[in-house]
Amino acid sequence: MCLTGEMAPAEEMGDGMNLLFICSQNKRRSLTAEKIFDGYHGHRAFSAGTESNARIKVTPGLLKRADIIFCMEKKHVRRLREKYPDIVGEKKMVCLNISDDYGFMDRELQEILKDCVYEHI
Repeated sequence: MCLTGEMAPAEEMGDGMNLLFICSQNKRRSLTAEKIFDGYHGHRAFSAGTESNARIKVTPGLLKRADIIFCMEKKHVRRLREKYPDIVGEKKMVCLNISDDYGFMDRELQEILKDCVYEHI
């Protein structure tokens, strides 16, 4: 079940987009999404975290490269908008509303991600 959160206006996107997945630590949710969607229909997937101790920290370069930014929770959207307003202001951002209740590559997490993300790519 996918709960639609904050989202920029939809627009038609072709194959080969750069997809960026954001969570706090970049160890479970966003990393799982990267593994699922990297290479899917020619898309390139990347992931990062908003916390200072994240496996890979979000950077201006990653945000600039992204065609769509998928945030796991509203707090991630808020953090990106506060820290990088000039970069994310014109980007398509989707809040997936997926709480931090799953392990890396958890089957239920994979199904939720597929249900939520496929409609945007």
